[in-house]
Amino acid sequence: MLVLGIETSCDETATALYDSEQGLLAHEVYSQIELHAKYGGVVPELASRDHIRKLTPLIRQVCAKAKLALTDVEGIAYTAGPGLLGALLVGTTMGRTLAFTLDKPAIAVHHMEGHLLAPMLDPNPPEFPFVALLVSGGHTQLVQVDGIGKYTLLGESVDDAAGEAFDKTAKLLDLPYPGGPALAELAKKGNPDRFTFPRPMTNRPGLDFSFSGLKTFALYTRRENGDDEQTKADIAYAFEHAVVETLFIKCRRAMEETGFKTLVMAGGVSANQKLRERLDQLAKDKGYQVHYPQNEFCTDNAAMIAYAGCQRLMAGQHEGLGFGSKARWSLEDLSPI
Repeated sequence: MLVLGIETSCDETATALYDSEQGLLAHEVYSQIELHAKYGGVVPELASRDHIRKLTPLIRQVCAKAKLALTDVEGIAYTAGPGLLGALLVGTTMGRTLAFTLDKPAIAVHHMEGHLLAPMLDPNPPEFPFVALLVSGGHTQLVQVDGIGKYTLLGESVDDAAGEAFDKTAKLLDLPYPGGPALAELAKKGNPDRFTFPRPMTNRPGLDFSFSGLKTFALYTRRENGDDEQTKADIAYAFEHAVVETLFIKCRRAMEETGFKTLVMAGGVSANQKLRERLDQLAKDKGYQVHYPQNEFCTDNAAMIAYAGCQRLMAGQHEGLGFGSKARWSLEDLSPI
């Protein structure tokens, strides 16, 4: 089954063509980083308008890249949530309209299910069941995955997501947008012995996270120690190390509690090299398998949406004529296949 995937949940406009037999045929991503950089963060209205401008050309590009016509498509998958409501509505409207026009089935895809299944695009994909760490700008969650749509939430952030904390801490260190990668790069110059940040919620039972306190800790550390570049680098190192260790501790705890032997990490923060190294060490020490998406599929993309949508469409699921988007949407609300 040939599926067109559409992703417009935040500040990337993306399209992809995925074939159930041949795999990923083509994908395109347009980032709005330059548009939002001067504001230090995503401006929802500007994001929505840019999706409108870029989506149609990107659909044409991905078809040309795959040397296929739009009429060859057998199903449409679009991100319907969670995310910025206005941005989501652009992709949802386009996806549902194309499906109606082409008389093809359409499926609304959960953005985080897309991330969760992104490692399935790898030549050596993980096998069910597994524990998934979903870590991005908007979400930090540990999920027990028994199959597609068979999700049990084990823990999540009670305040800022890890990616959001990265971006906010980068901003208070005067780093450019997007802050996460900039902070990780600055941390390479940091002195590992100068500052020690807390590991939030690791000294109590459970698998929930909290990262807003680390942001505040970084703010006061800077106020007390000055604004020189080395101090900023030392704060960046201590902050990144604290986040990585917190995620590591919770992942280890989740694996022990479930008894699973496979860990999947996905989402934008899954590209963080320090975090990958720490989880690789966990896997080596405990005999686990750990899987990550390819780097190009860590951040928002339509390849993961096309894949997730294809699985549901082939299972006979599809949307009716009505459509909508959801700014908030729990993974546990999804139906299994």
